[in-house]
Amino acid sequence: MIRFMCVIQCNNKLREISLSRKSKILSLSVSPEIALELDNMVKTKDKSRSEIFKEMFYAYKETIAEREWRELYSFGKETANRFKIKDEEALFKILNEERF
Repeated sequence: MIRFMCVIQCNNKLREISLSRKSKILSLSVSPEIALELDNMVKTKDKSRSEIFKEMFYAYKETIAEREWRELYSFGKETANRFKIKDEEALFKILNEERF
């Protein structure tokens, strides 16, 4: 949380108050085409730039997580083929066998 100190005049007395902000301001640089497209989204979706950015951010995170899951699944499938593992029973047999 970001805190700001502010001095205000009230009843001819100066008072110091603390203001806090729960969000952080970011400054991003984008191409004019992206800025135009973003502004069009703001108008058509009736949302703020911040709301659209948040939605894009979470959609991107979800895409990355899905990609990582597909890569992990592919690795597991390749490993199962390499060790000729056909089912869970075969996997547990390999995992539980003693090695010397």
